[in-house]
Amino acid sequence: MSTAMNFGSKTFKPRPPDKGSFPLDHFGECKAFKEKFMKCLRENNYDNSMCRLQSKDYLECRMDHQLMTKEPLEKLGFKDLMDPPPSQAGKDNKS
Repeated sequence: MSTAMNFGSKTFKPRPPDKGSFPLDHFGECKAFKEKFMKCLRENNYDNSMCRLQSKDYLECRMDHQLMTKEPLEKLGFKDLMDPPPSQAGKDNKS
């Protein structure tokens, strides 16, 4: 019986979700991005490599609306989809 009393006195300490899990989009803030991504997957026989731009847009929306932790897109595997910094943009153009 003493364990029940001890259990009741403990306070709940919230912690952030584990890496890779994030809250549901209850208010549909990123629904349009999700739908575009899912449509792309269906149209490409669920080959996610064909839908990387839609995936990036969806994750950016989730981060912008605090539905997941803000991470650099390079760290999420989208380095090749990033715009080069303005100082490097003109270096590939040789006159």
